[in-house]
Amino acid sequence: MIRPSVLLFALVISAPALYRYVLDQLDLTDVLIRFIIAVPIAALLLAALRFVTAGYGRNDEDAAESTAVTPTPVDVHEVEKPA
Repeated sequence: MIRPSVLLFALVISAPALYRYVLDQLDLTDVLIRFIIAVPIAALLLAALRFVTAGYGRNDEDAAESTAVTPTPVDVHEVEKPA
């Protein structure tokens, strides 16, 4: 299923061809071919954007519960001073 945002973005990408159709400089088949080419490109670009921005809306409480760490004491040795 294609998301409506993909179709809207593909329409924006192919808007110059649609404008040239209105001015009677292109055929309808050329406009539709450019729109069909723009749909997978828009889907890939929006999928990449969703992938990059996927973690921005998470709460700190969810992250704190999933990565609970208990501190353990560490032995500290004295550093030998050079003579």
